[in-house]
Amino acid sequence: MAPDNEALITANTTISDQTQSPTYSDSLLKHPHHSLSFQFECARPDLCYGTVVIPATIVDDFYHEAAKSQQKTAQTYGFHHGEVPLEYIKQNFTDNLTDHAKELLFKYCVINYLYEQIRINKLVLVGDPRLTEIALRPQEEGRFTFEISLFPDLTIFDWKYFPFKAPKRKNYKDLDRQVESFIEEEKNNFQNLASEELTVGDWVGFNLAFVGHDEQLLLDGFSQPFWFKIGADETESPLRQVFIGKKLGDRFRTDHHALQDYFSEELDTNYLFDIEITGTLSYRYFCFDHFKKTFRIKTNKDMHKKMIEAFSYRQDISQRHAMVEEAIRVLLSKHKFSIPNHLILRQQKKILERIQHNPDYHVYRAEKDFQNYVRNLAEKLVAESIFIDKLAYIENITVNDEDIKGYLNLTNRHRMKEFIYFDIPSFTIQGQQAPIPAEELKRICLREKTINYVIYHLTKK
Repeated sequence: MAPDNEALITANTTISDQTQSPTYSDSLLKHPHHSLSFQFECARPDLCYGTVVIPATIVDDFYHEAAKSQQKTAQTYGFHHGEVPLEYIKQNFTDNLTDHAKELLFKYCVINYLYEQIRINKLVLVGDPRLTEIALRPQEEGRFTFEISLFPDLTIFDWKYFPFKAPKRKNYKDLDRQVESFIEEEKNNFQNLASEELTVGDWVGFNLAFVGHDEQLLLDGFSQPFWFKIGADETESPLRQVFIGKKLGDRFRTDHHALQDYFSEELDTNYLFDIEITGTLSYRYFCFDHFKKTFRIKTNKDMHKKMIEAFSYRQDISQRHAMVEEAIRVLLSKHKFSIPNHLILRQQKKILERIQHNPDYHVYRAEKDFQNYVRNLAEKLVAESIFIDKLAYIENITVNDEDIKGYLNLTNRHRMKEFIYFDIPSFTIQGQQAPIPAEELKRICLREKTINYVIYHLTKK
């Protein structure tokens, strides 16, 4: 998670309005998200603290349900199994219940709300937000505080008319045949689709709410949006059984153990969940409608031309990837800015953590220029994310559920992943596919949509 800009935010003010002297005081950002709120305070122009505030009513309702979930299993001296009074559990298991409530609320609504506020308030982050403190007790509001690295304001010039020479495709006829074959195969896949029911490989979007022990929805049906990839291996994707065979619009209740485990790694729970399927994306065919919407394509001829970008390679680099690299190079060459060393070092650490799992890691590490390569890559990645995030906000680019589907559609075919520039994150917990907070996906999609926006305008005739 991550932020990027400067001072304080007031009720209807975004970071981009504060390019002069920052103010170091509290401000409260309200949002109709079942009364969750966001406080933002800066210690320095580049270091701020964002706090997601959970009303005491939400804390108490979840604390109560957590205590109820322990009644059936709690074994306490002096009480028969399953008959421990609720108030006894609340008073004597406070630490366990509080730790559980912190985990549950963080995964259920804090992540979604934090990323939503980052986007709404146009915060340009460097790296991800870092959770530093959780203050949560029964009958009190909960406070999840994140340390956020911001980047001093960046001025973006009128970039749409910068000179840009797009890399050319190779003129092999075989490339056209490959694209035609791909299109024909996916059309056949669509025509042979026997059912719209969800199956292995599909993506599913859903709203999730908690059901109380009185069979009523908690907090008037307060729900949160997630996405989930239905994996092929049940051990890697135990949650898949909840969705296989379901369809768009289905609404049902479940107490599946995979959801219990997701929201509670330490405490055994028996929550009942209310799920409504709000979006689906089939793996069984590549959706050309989503592809056309993603790239503003109107004709099949233009679609064919666009797809060539993923099939035409020079020196193991696709035309599409080379095009994006050149576009970003041009933009960054016209917008010079310095990145603080500690932010580069933090990105270097992330790169090293990722490549250490590569079997050839020790071979790479032995190379004389290895450290310089890692540092240059870290600086490049930080600069790109800063600029693209800022550009998205300056151009008022928005992102919605259709954009999520367009992005996920590209992940469904290996060749089409060439149209995704930034790394595709791995949404797994202990090797298992996990639900993805929708707002976290929107952050990723916004960057890719901004890249597409840049290419569209730089290549526009």
